[in-house]
Amino acid sequence: MKCGTVAIIGRPSSGKSTMVNTIVEMPVSITAKTPQTTRNAIRGIYTDQRGQLIFTDTPGYHLNEQTLNLRLQEIATSPLSESDMILYVIDATRAPGKEEFAIIEILKAVKRPIVCVFNKSDIIEKEKIEETKALIIEQLPEAIYLSASAKNDEGIDEILIELFKLSPEGPLMYSKEAYTDRPLEFRISEIIRGKTIALANKELPHAIYVDVSDIEFKEEENLIWVRAFIIVERDSQKGIIVGKGGDNIKKIRVQSFKDIKKLFPGKKLQLDLRVKAQPKWRKNSFVLDRILN
Repeated sequence: MKCGTVAIIGRPSSGKSTMVNTIVEMPVSITAKTPQTTRNAIRGIYTDQRGQLIFTDTPGYHLNEQTLNLRLQEIATSPLSESDMILYVIDATRAPGKEEFAIIEILKAVKRPIVCVFNKSDIIEKEKIEETKALIIEQLPEAIYLSASAKNDEGIDEILIELFKLSPEGPLMYSKEAYTDRPLEFRISEIIRGKTIALANKELPHAIYVDVSDIEFKEEENLIWVRAFIIVERDSQKGIIVGKGGDNIKKIRVQSFKDIKKLFPGKKLQLDLRVKAQPKWRKNSFVLDRILN
């Protein structure tokens, strides 16, 4: 039996979160077109007859001197030295840039086995992938190189094969049924936050969080009742989330409902979803206190 820890690193929007969700077959981490939607180091757990892999999904590595981005860089890189191996996800549709080579320098220093995956192979020609691969392999010659499409579940089996080869022998760290180490409230809040970000404009995602205030199981009705609040920084932002005639909040609720229901197989779900603004006295510490900690 093998049990290995895998740190995932890559540029923003390279498909790391989609990769984790596809592997564990559950919505563990936020996926959205807006970059840097992952705010925490989130663990996804995959178990089969070979053993167990514990994936740490991290925020996209982004070069920026702002306080928020420096904190995200720390979250993105700190799990690397603590893991048995690294899954380096590259967006094959983008040419390597400063961020890519900054990641490579970090990987050289960490000195862990690396499986390098060129993601989004479904939307780019093989020749383009080979061009990018030639540049990366010069810097990381000992890495294992694969192509995949996390979105289409292509190449995932090959990734798992290589990761299990690199994993040490050992007992399972989590139960066979576990797919994440995060509490239920966190998983629900991340699902709602992801759907909200997908519908909001570019200025809003960094200024929202989701508070799951109540989860109640009504046994006679076999019903799970969830109340959650999408919390924005200012009253003026509430309209963006609610939308004209409540159109946006309805879409967020419907899309969130589908993924949250997967957390409660065989049970009915009632989702009470509302929007409110953060109290004025908390606004100064709003983003760092509630999103990063």
